[in-house]
Amino acid sequence: MTPNEDHLPGAGRTPTAERPVLTLIGQDGNAFNILGKARRALRLAGRGDEWAAFEVEATAADYQHLLAVVMKWFEVE
Repeated sequence: MTPNEDHLPGAGRTPTAERPVLTLIGQDGNAFNILGKARRALRLAGRGDEWAAFEVEATAADYQHLLAVVMKWFEVE
C-alpha cells in the first residue's frame, strides 16, 4: 500500500463476494477503455465507492497486472 492509499475511500478493501459483470470480449482492449468500463460497472452495481481502491490496485503495474486485477474484481465475459 502506498502512503496516500490509506486516505482513499475503500483503500485496503478487497472486492466483495459478488463481482459485477464486465464485458470485455469483442471490446477495445485499450487499458483506458478497460478502466472506464470497470468504473461504469462498479457504479451500476452500486459499488462506486470502491473505485478508488480498484484504480490504485489496477494501475500499480503493467497491462498484464491490470488484466489480473480486473479478473479478480469482476466476472469478465
